[in-house]
Amino acid sequence: MIYNTVLLSASASGQPSSGGSFQLIMMGAIILVFWLFMIRPQAKKAKEQKKFIENMGKGDRIVTIAGIHGTINKVNEDGTIQLEVSPGSYMKIEKSAISQEWTAALNKANAAATAVEKK
Repeated sequence: MIYNTVLLSASASGQPSSGGSFQLIMMGAIILVFWLFMIRPQAKKAKEQKKFIENMGKGDRIVTIAGIHGTINKVNEDGTIQLEVSPGSYMKIEKSAISQEWTAALNKANAAATAVEKK
């Protein structure tokens, strides 16, 4: 509506309207930049998180978003897991409550400690 008003006022005065097309190009560029820097990375991260959750299995060491460390004892069909936090102590948590970043950091630290012990 605003664009039509700008075109009508410019054509009524007899001057060519090149500003309207420039504004459309700039709006398109802003949308493109927003998509490149905001939407695309978030979609990629969500896809990686989904893949990470699907590939979890019994015996994996994980960290929840609340900071609880444990080992997966059982993967349930209802989207939950049974987490062993200490020998004989179990918790039932949602798969979506597992932090991919903290779990990766935990496993990286464990791998480094194991490599040091082997030397």
